[in-house]
Amino acid sequence: MPKLYCFCLLLLAFLLLAVPAARAQNQQQRDTTLIVYNGQLTGAFSKGGVNRALLSTTQALTFTRGQHYGLPLNGSFIYGKQDGLLKERELLLNATPYYYKGRFRAYAIGGFERSNLRGITDRVQLGAGPGWAFYSDTLGREVSISNLIIREKTNFQDGTSKLTARNSVRLKVTYSIKILTVSSITFYQPSLANFNNYRFSNVSTAALKLTNHLAFNFSYNYTHESQYSEGKVPDNTNITVGFSYATKR
Repeated sequence: MPKLYCFCLLLLAFLLLAVPAARAQNQQQRDTTLIVYNGQLTGAFSKGGVNRALLSTTQALTFTRGQHYGLPLNGSFIYGKQDGLLKERELLLNATPYYYKGRFRAYAIGGFERSNLRGITDRVQLGAGPGWAFYSDTLGREVSISNLIIREKTNFQDGTSKLTARNSVRLKVTYSIKILTVSSITFYQPSLANFNNYRFSNVSTAALKLTNHLAFNFSYNYTHESQYSEGKVPDNTNITVGFSYATKR
């Protein structure tokens, strides 16, 4: 298991303990619908010993209805070349409808993924499970954990196909102070049949607010997958900078 995984767990555990015990808040009326959009465009470019260009975009649309229902829709796309050759063409789409009451969450998930980097032609996920918010407020600050059981089918570029059930643990931390917002989402997803078959990923972002809607972003993205196509690599790390646009809550 990568050392980065252990470090992230220790860091996030510290953040959990550091957050004051506060009641989850939701000030919406029973008959109101709130829609929040957030879009990011980041990239990286290097020339010299290694010529590399990378473009990354994430799009998020979250619907909340009344005091108990939410529907986040998320998508991300990464396109990267190295020395003129295509290396990364990564697509990820998911929807995670949930019911919440106080700190309790009940989630469902549907996801689709493609990855040239890991040799994935297509991957489909369906699942459900509970979650718990240690802290959340109307400003979007949150510390929460969820544990879902998912059924997953993956078709690889080498012609192989895998069908498995996974335990998906997600730890989400979002904190903001004045014009700075820091967020981190960490996944650990071992197969229920074989714990040596697992995935780990972390996406961390620091956003510096420039206007009411526009922010400057620094993003760190790390993924590790124990199963991958021959000729591909299990690990990938991207550090990018760019901008994001978000509507108000």
